[in-house]
Amino acid sequence: MTKDLRINEEIRAKEVRVVKEDGTQLGIMPLKEALKIAEEMELDLVEIAPTAKPPVCKIMDYGKYRYQQSKKEKEARKKQKIINVKEIKIRPTIEEHDFQVKLRNVIRFLEDGDKVKVTVMFRGRELSHPEIAYELLNKMAQEVGSIGIVERPAKLEGRNMIMILAPKS
Repeated sequence: MTKDLRINEEIRAKEVRVVKEDGTQLGIMPLKEALKIAEEMELDLVEIAPTAKPPVCKIMDYGKYRYQQSKKEKEARKKQKIINVKEIKIRPTIEEHDFQVKLRNVIRFLEDGDKVKVTVMFRGRELSHPEIAYELLNKMAQEVGSIGIVERPAKLEGRNMIMILAPKS
């Protein structure tokens, strides 16, 4: 949530720069005097810049301030887009129709705003012909070129060749 700010008696500085709620400065004064002014206004003295010399304190309603901060954070979380990484696994000996089915799935995932990890899995002696997998992955990248970009080009990792596609923004 919000970072904890020192308020009222928690402030440890002897002298503070005081700012009113509307932004007007009252100047540098002893802490006791600043607390007295805040108490008269029935508000809190909140240390907003503790590293400044002298520390800057603002006279405000701390409860209202925390409420507004939590509302802002909630709104920011609402606007975030969570990107999932979907995975499509194929073999180097895949037939054309099966390739088209996988391609349709990749296109659907990209249109939904997800990243796609395309994995070509090798078995046995298939590993001695990685160029087949490069051709498959390049064909996949060309087919989705209008709606997706290659975020990470094809790379052999153990017995798998992996490429990551991301949606165009």
